[in-house]
Amino acid sequence: MGAGLGIAGWGELLTARESQRDQNPHFPPRARRVIQLFMNGGPFQADLLDPKPALNQFAGQRPREVEFRTENETGGVMPVPFGFQNRGECGLPVSNLLPRLGGCIDKLCVIRSMHTDNPNHGPALFMMNNGTITPTRPSMGAWFTYGLGTENDNLPSYVVLCPGRPVRFSELWSSGFLPGEFQGTYINPTELAPNKMVPYVHNDRLAPQQQRRQLDLMQSMNRRHRDARAGDAALEARIQSLETAYRMQFAATDAFDLSHETAAIRAEYGTSHYANACLLARRLVERGVRFVQIYYGNGQPWDTHRDHNKLTEQLCSDIDQPTSALLIDLERRGLLDDTLVVWGGEFGRTSTSEGGDGRDHNHLGFTYWLAGAGVRGGTAYGATDDFGFRAVQDKVHVHDLHATILHLLGIDHERLVYRHAGRDYRLTDVYGRVVREILA
Repeated sequence: MGAGLGIAGWGELLTARESQRDQNPHFPPRARRVIQLFMNGGPFQADLLDPKPALNQFAGQRPREVEFRTENETGGVMPVPFGFQNRGECGLPVSNLLPRLGGCIDKLCVIRSMHTDNPNHGPALFMMNNGTITPTRPSMGAWFTYGLGTENDNLPSYVVLCPGRPVRFSELWSSGFLPGEFQGTYINPTELAPNKMVPYVHNDRLAPQQQRRQLDLMQSMNRRHRDARAGDAALEARIQSLETAYRMQFAATDAFDLSHETAAIRAEYGTSHYANACLLARRLVERGVRFVQIYYGNGQPWDTHRDHNKLTEQLCSDIDQPTSALLIDLERRGLLDDTLVVWGGEFGRTSTSEGGDGRDHNHLGFTYWLAGAGVRGGTAYGATDDFGFRAVQDKVHVHDLHATILHLLGIDHERLVYRHAGRDYRLTDVYGRVVREILA
């Protein structure tokens, strides 16, 4: 299948030990599914949704408020050339770089006080995706599907859309020590033809009925092999992946085929790789995929150590239309009420300049936004200091964000645990609080 054990499904061979279809949450959920829009590299918070006039007022200077140790040497305060306007009924300020998203601001809850533990790409990516700065742990999508099960039999419950290879690649959607069936399925949407996105999905030699007979025979042998080797999670995942692979040849062609969309819808989203991924995400969640993760691009596009302003303009121009189209389309179809959309990067960027025209990594204060199921739209929560460098009010750690997402999915983050290597693990480690102030 090209994605190996990532094509991890449920089908007819679910076991009572680990896999249950559509498992019962701890309490009534507000969200049934999640779409994460991940800006790999780290956007600068004060360019977009957290305006800081002091950056222009103190341009070129280095007041004590910005005397923080950063990964690379930085100079004076770097001004922001982009204007802001108060948008929507809520009146929240939105950068002129995001005019279309500004029209959706009443749907957004902007968290201005995010912070994380490490300013380096690898550890920060792991923290945001896996809840820890070290690899080999389960990704949050794996935790979501482990806790909730699936809403479909024919597609993976966790799909990752990325046109290339971000730093650390498949480690970011790994199932870690959870059973392999919960690993994310990586899809590269660069090639729009379904048989290119999901290669080898069709069996050209056998009819479906013949395939079914062949698979039933193979699976009966696999089950006998499994029963003699209790506790082999990799074998169990392989058995289930074969079942989903069989089903996907009928469902994937439809789900990943954007030609089924009208010309008006395609124009609404646009035609970039990111636009196609946003439209695919909508098609997947409406077919019961539990978690869709979109990585913005290959490598670290938002890692603007040089030529920051020019690159930021280009990046915002590319994400503005598809992101707003996704929110509008979800709402129009009645999906936004129970779909949570999460936007942000692995950290923010410095208010001081690197190399004269770039910005370095900043893990002390940055912005995320959430929209949809159970979130108070048209609100801003928390604050950074006058220079947008450090979160100072109502601080939200990555563990708090994960705890809040799990809460919206109906899961108590302290009760979603898995026993491994002699101890209980959870996505939020031993920290995290639900940020109830942002809940509707």
